[in-house]
Amino acid sequence: MEELFTEYLEAGEEDIWLDEIMTVYGQDILQLVYSYVKNLTVAEDLTQEIFVKCYKALPTYKKQSKLRTWLWKIAINHCKDYLKSWYRRNIEYTVDERVEPQATVSVEETILKLDEDQMLSHTVMNLPIKYREVIYLFYFQELSIKEISEMTGISQGTIKTRMRRAKAMLKEKLEGDNDGR
Repeated sequence: MEELFTEYLEAGEEDIWLDEIMTVYGQDILQLVYSYVKNLTVAEDLTQEIFVKCYKALPTYKKQSKLRTWLWKIAINHCKDYLKSWYRRNIEYTVDERVEPQATVSVEETILKLDEDQMLSHTVMNLPIKYREVIYLFYFQELSIKEISEMTGISQGTIKTRMRRAKAMLKEKLEGDNDGR
């Protein structure tokens, strides 16, 4: 896939390149952004901004790292900038999302699974950003510690420490919720 993107760039077809990376990586970037901002509408807007930023930064792409790593680094930095921005600090958003049950499983199974998934997702999303970031990148995006380090600019040791602390926080919170049931 990487070679195909390189061919588009070498042929001077940046528009096709952008369409292709949006098709291949769009949903992953959207999910990454959502893990930071916790709002689908804002995540969609930021994802568009990220792809515009990637297009404008295309001349700076040196092909020293994988395209995916380069995109994720831009996305992570853009999310962090957004979270620090005046706009974010001064405006509140509400989220109302519903998941439709799948027809292939029983309603009871769907509700139980949805409840478990929502509890886990809610717990992860309520972790402090520095812990949520590493959990999301490692488990949901299936990136290695080394790749997370390259994308975030944080040492591998710090990432491992944050992973340990995040897991402990998740365990404590999830076990606490189950004790109360």
